Amino acid sequence: MKHLEIGAAANSAKKAFTVLEEFKNFAFKGNVIDLAVGVIIGAAFGKIIDSLVKNILMPVLGAILPGDQGYIGWKYVVNGKEIPYGLFIGEMVNFVIVAMALFFFIVKFLGWIVKEKTVTAAVAAPPAPSKDQELLAEIRDLLRKQVK
Repeated sequence: MKHLEIGAAANSAKKAFTVLEEFKNFAFKGNVIDLAVGVIIGAAFGKIIDSLVKNILMPVLGAILPGDQGYIGWKYVVNGKEIPYGLFIGEMVNFVIVAMALFFFIVKFLGWIVKEKTVTAAVAAPPAPSKDQELLAEIRDLLRKQVK
C-alpha cells in the first residue's frame, strides 16, 4: 500500500514539473514577449490618438459646429434624461482614427518593409543548382581530373 502511495506522489510531482516546464516554455518564448511589448505600445499609442481626438480634433469640430460646449454639449433630452450623443460621436471618431493609423502603420508600412526584406533576400541568394547542373559539374570535375 505504501509503495502505491509513493508512486502516486512521484507521478503527481512529475506532472507538476511537466506543467511548470510547459508554462516556462510558453511564457518565455519570444512570441509572448513580443506580444506583451506590442500590447504595451498599442495602449500607449491608443492614449496618444485618444488625446489627439479629444483635445484637438473634436474641439475644432465643436468650434465650427453649433453647440454650447462643443461636441460635449451635443445632447438630446428625452423625458428629462440627457442622451449625450456628442460623446458617442467623439468616441467613434477616436476609433476610426486609431483604426486608420494602425492600418497604415501595421498593414501598409510594415507590410512594405517585410516585402522589401523578402525581395532583397531573394535577390541576394542565388538559386540552388538544378539536378542537371549538379551532374554537369560532376562530369566537368571528373574530366579535369583525367586531363591532369
